[in-house]
Amino acid sequence: MRKIRILWTDDEIEALKSYILFLEEKGYDINTCSNGNDTVDLVKQNDYDIIFLDENMPGLSGIETLRLIRELRRDIPVVMITRSEEEDIMEAAIGSEIDYYLIKPVKPKQILLAIKKIVDQKRLVTEKTTTDYRQEFSLISNMISTASSFTDWTELYRKLVRWELELERSSDQSMAEILRTQEHEANISFAKFISRNYLTWLNQSNEKAPLLSPSLFQKKIFPQVSNNRPLFFILIDNMRYDQWKTISAELAGLYRIVEDDIYFSILPTATQFSRNAIFSGLMPSQIAGMMPQYWINDDEEEGKNNFEEELFSKLLSRKNLKYKWSYNKVSNNPDGSKLNEKIRQLLTNDINIIIYNFVDMLSHARTEIGLIRDLASDEPAYRSLIRSWFIHSPLFELLKTLSSHRVRIVFSSDHGTIRVQNPVKVVGDKKTSSNLRYKMGRNLDYNPQEVFEIKDPAAAFLPKSNISSRYIFATNKDFLVYQNNFNYYAGYYRNTFQHGGISMQEMLLPVALIEPVLK
Repeated sequence: MRKIRILWTDDEIEALKSYILFLEEKGYDINTCSNGNDTVDLVKQNDYDIIFLDENMPGLSGIETLRLIRELRRDIPVVMITRSEEEDIMEAAIGSEIDYYLIKPVKPKQILLAIKKIVDQKRLVTEKTTTDYRQEFSLISNMISTASSFTDWTELYRKLVRWELELERSSDQSMAEILRTQEHEANISFAKFISRNYLTWLNQSNEKAPLLSPSLFQKKIFPQVSNNRPLFFILIDNMRYDQWKTISAELAGLYRIVEDDIYFSILPTATQFSRNAIFSGLMPSQIAGMMPQYWINDDEEEGKNNFEEELFSKLLSRKNLKYKWSYNKVSNNPDGSKLNEKIRQLLTNDINIIIYNFVDMLSHARTEIGLIRDLASDEPAYRSLIRSWFIHSPLFELLKTLSSHRVRIVFSSDHGTIRVQNPVKVVGDKKTSSNLRYKMGRNLDYNPQEVFEIKDPAAAFLPKSNISSRYIFATNKDFLVYQNNFNYYAGYYRNTFQHGGISMQEMLLPVALIEPVLK
């Protein structure tokens, strides 16, 4: 049985040798540290079961060190040891998610009791989570095999995300692996469901169709506009439903979630298509036909989302809506800080649109920069990085300010991402689109059994650059790689987060209405 690993940080650690020996005699594996910076480095490099942390240290204080630890790892229990019983210190520690605290001078038996309490608590949480998931395993399997409507799939995806977040807290990784297998099976079935139903949703007035990107404003945003209550529509580019659940947890106490819904992105699940569809209220080929000046083809160099403000203005005109509104795109922290300075002006508008590009930028950076790939090595680490960004972002500052006003806020995304693993060969000419999850071109060569193909783009309301153009989409965790240098690119892009294709993570997106908890 593996020993419990403990990290004990105290600027007077040398004076605690007798405590260390006492714990080692009890069978614990102890690492020691004398300052906050070294503590953070050790947490990056090692897996600890418990951390004992002195609150009063020179340099980084215990509270500051704790916050840095929580940015890296939320799951490691931390025991704060302090000389003071002052209320503000304890509130700061509790607010930073300590699991236990002790007041100096401490006795060895107090330390031992804290360890046993925390270890048993973690064990009990793991056992309960594992037992509960085992009980639901068959139910989830049955849901995968019987899902036949979009509501079935949204219910199933909610359940999978819920268990993914629950099992993230458990030390039993075997259950998480089983869940990943179920998720893989679900995505295989989901791709078949989309291939059978997607074109039907688009080409008929079908009550069985889900809410799709072009109807997001009409169904979810315009109904929330009122004369005396400003509405903020915050769209985080490339944010998945599980990532929304992670950051929404940070809003507890400030906001209440009035509605937490899921809508379907159109295909391709890429910003050029899905986000332009949201702001125009139209499908891509309709934008290209009605407003060609605002549509940029895949093979053109110009930015593909430079006209969202103009598209939204045209949408309001078509609907004969006379709102006072603003459009804001935030690509970095200085942009966000400048926007926050305009809060009084924003509160005079009926609708304020705010697009945050951080998650999309992080996704691209993770592909291209090895350090980011290491920091966001898998879904839990990716969620943790996004959470860390959010709680330190101008967006969170804006939300804290807005929480004292009578506002409504709609949170959403334009598409999600999936961590790809399986390369699929495709051949195309120089004008074929470069996206790894979908291809559009006229001379595509591929195995039709490995992709979802749309031979007639008009049927899917997609523009085409040539009369013989077609679209193909990767499903589940596949990604499309050209035959030339296949092995190199297959290795380079494997385990990167991509978007554009068909998966629950890319297509099933959050749209949530929140309101401040006004005192």
